[in-house]
Amino acid sequence: MSSSNFVDYVKLNLRSGKGGAGSAHLLRTRANAKGGPDGGDGGRGGHIILRGNAQLWTLLHLKYTKHLKAGDGVGGGSSCRTGAFGRDVIVEVPLGTIVKDPETMEQEAEITQDGETYILLSGGRGGLGNDHFKSPTNQTPRFAQPGEPGLEAWKILELKILADVGLVGFPNAGKSTLLSVVSAAKPEIADYPFTTLRPNLGIVAYRDDRSFVMADIPGIIEGASEGRGLGLRFLRHIERNSALLFMVPVTAANIRKEYDILLNELEQFNPELLDKNKVLAITKCDLLDADGMRKLKKRKLPDVPIVYISSHTGLGISELKDEVWKALHKPYF
Repeated sequence: MSSSNFVDYVKLNLRSGKGGAGSAHLLRTRANAKGGPDGGDGGRGGHIILRGNAQLWTLLHLKYTKHLKAGDGVGGGSSCRTGAFGRDVIVEVPLGTIVKDPETMEQEAEITQDGETYILLSGGRGGLGNDHFKSPTNQTPRFAQPGEPGLEAWKILELKILADVGLVGFPNAGKSTLLSVVSAAKPEIADYPFTTLRPNLGIVAYRDDRSFVMADIPGIIEGASEGRGLGLRFLRHIERNSALLFMVPVTAANIRKEYDILLNELEQFNPELLDKNKVLAITKCDLLDADGMRKLKKRKLPDVPIVYISSHTGLGISELKDEVWKALHKPYF
């Protein structure tokens, strides 16, 4: 998906419809000039409804839609006829969308299934017609209920992409290159930091027609959990991943230290991220000769499954897929 078309945050002003007023109509015909009350109820105001759509990958279609207003309910009619409901506004969103209150930043709902719905704002109830208020002591009530007003509120929609495995690493660790090799995704690739400014998704073909979804997350820098660099804007996407693939280039001055920094940033953002199954890929191994590889494997490295890969030569790619598949299908520690 094009980075310019990936939108993962919108703030919307929503207004549900007001309910229609009940009718205070009295029956009047040639045969019955003083008939009783026959006023119908007012119709319900329109809801603002969120609905999951598996065909959407971004909130781009809502980027320039700041205000959404549902229709008002219609007033009740004679002969106890109920007024029409107000028009509902259905907001289609990609799976992984969450709803937050902009003042408290508390999460109110999340959409994870295709077709799943959630009422963001309920429409006002329609008022009761005068037929409901007749009694032995008041057989001709000449009043009815007004409809309830609609609701108005601001809501934040955030998208946390749904992917099986997330790529975690510093800028220029080779994440985008790997994604382009193992899937049909075509992320922007260049030899400078922060080429990836938005997450990219790719479907990785595995053995026997099996597959998994891989997400290329923009590179982490030290202090990202405090908002430095791209900061919290991308760290939230990692929360949805089932497993994490850490990537450190063989050219790093200290592979263990880089891995520990990445772990620390995830822990500062959300300690639960450390419970996910992890795999470490040491990238750009085509830069080493056989002797260099032997020395590398003797270093003190993190105690996680480690794969030595090169996206350019294909070294270790099949083994990497095997390790990722194992990480996706074993329980969390």
